[in-house]
Amino acid sequence: MTGVITAHTEELLRTSRAVYEGDREALALIDQLEVRLHEPLRLAVAGMVKAGKSTLLNALLGERIAATDTGECTRIVTWYRYSQTPSITMHLRSGKTERMPIRRDRGLLVFDLAGRTADEIEWIDVGWPLAALRAQILIDTPGIASLSADTSATTARFLTPKEEPSSADAVIYLLRHLHGSDMKFLEAFRDTAAGAAQSVCALAVLSRSDEVGSGRIDSLLSARRVALRYEHDGDLATLALGVIPVAGLLAEGARTLRESEYIAFRELAGLDRADRERLLVSADRFTRESDATGLSVAVRQELIARFGIFGVRLATAIIRGGVESSSELSTLMVQQSGLIEVQEFVQTQFQPRAETLKARGVVLQLEALVRRSPRPGDERVRAGIERFTASAHTLRELSLLAISRAHGLPLPPDDSADAARILGADGTTSATRLGLSPDVDDETIGRHALAEIDRWRARAESPIATRAEATVCLAVVRSLSAIASEVAAVRPLRPAPDVMPASRPAHGGGQDAEQQGEQDKRSLRREKRRQRRALRAERHPLG
Repeated sequence: MTGVITAHTEELLRTSRAVYEGDREALALIDQLEVRLHEPLRLAVAGMVKAGKSTLLNALLGERIAATDTGECTRIVTWYRYSQTPSITMHLRSGKTERMPIRRDRGLLVFDLAGRTADEIEWIDVGWPLAALRAQILIDTPGIASLSADTSATTARFLTPKEEPSSADAVIYLLRHLHGSDMKFLEAFRDTAAGAAQSVCALAVLSRSDEVGSGRIDSLLSARRVALRYEHDGDLATLALGVIPVAGLLAEGARTLRESEYIAFRELAGLDRADRERLLVSADRFTRESDATGLSVAVRQELIARFGIFGVRLATAIIRGGVESSSELSTLMVQQSGLIEVQEFVQTQFQPRAETLKARGVVLQLEALVRRSPRPGDERVRAGIERFTASAHTLRELSLLAISRAHGLPLPPDDSADAARILGADGTTSATRLGLSPDVDDETIGRHALAEIDRWRARAESPIATRAEATVCLAVVRSLSAIASEVAAVRPLRPAPDVMPASRPAHGGGQDAEQQGEQDKRSLRREKRRQRRALRAERHPLG
């Protein structure tokens, strides 16, 4: 199915190229869109100042290369994409590009801006040989609601432009407390990213979750309760597909854990309990001169900077539980950080829809081009855009999942849960959507899909179904039909009706034929009514 979407978008690009032949600026844009269609998913990391964006990005990368201080480079949009050899390219607002030297300081990349300010630079492109970048381009953005209006404007211009679609396909948005600026950004991203389809392509992350409980060992439990409350907040739930608590500093430190740090944690774990507890009362106490441990103040300060007081407490507790290697400690700390939940969400919700999300970005850019620069023959481009919008079912799935989380679907509870699962709430594999075992065969999947199609179609056509209910049911049918098509499900042939031999007297034959004709007409009228209802529901979802 995604291959068909990509093929249709490629055809639309070819049509656009023919229409705008001779227009150098338009053709350059079309070239860029063709690259965008075939590159990995663009996943931006955004949030307010000091929300921990670069820290989480380093955790996702599995390597500590993104700058996490408040220097000039954190005011610049920075792309991280896969490359076999490291490279850093500066894209200036004048349109020129310059290669930058590659230097690292304690692992972090040092961006040498050659005396330029952030205001002179549009974005920085980092190519790096990391496995995490093969399937996605990660984009670090400056903080919104910054004291610097220019810094906030940089992120707004990139992610939520007023006249253009967003340059990102999806966003991980970090929030510490639900703030008006957070809601404003997510509303703007949905509007610019979704277009007519009104899809929701954002994941909210409750960042620095270890601070929710003041760094106590049970801090993440408290953070999970807060995240659950936010997830069911009506306003936020319509703008983000979920809320996941993450201790970013812990995640970054755990994924880049050094052997020397493991040895330091092991020494702390071996201290007398009373001495250890006095030392871990607070970050200030931990970094004071003390005879309780052989660790120098400099080493303890580095541990606090890398892991925070929560991470230090957690690491020592895990080692006391029997961990005997740095790799085992790293694995368990990552599991506690919330990072795995973020990665799984991206893998189950964004990546399976990557082709459609990328195609949507391309189509919306073409829509802006036609609106900005009308040209004879552009009706062919407009027609292709309309076809994409009408067929972009994946985007409607995301929208309905957001509605389901915020307000619930207009169905009884059990049916609502089934509908959400089929729409992809738990994952997008055919077996997961149907609630089947992962190792089930295609024949079983096809049989269940066809049975579910009959069930939901009957519900959509019920005379007592409301328009909102019918809309959801038809969307579910569309998802099920894609599953049936994917496994080439075929309905068994119905037995042929009894046929009277030609030589036998046809008693009442004319009447039977007339009745059959009336039945055929009624069936045709019912089918036309169903199609009209489906078309209205497509045009006015949940109206």
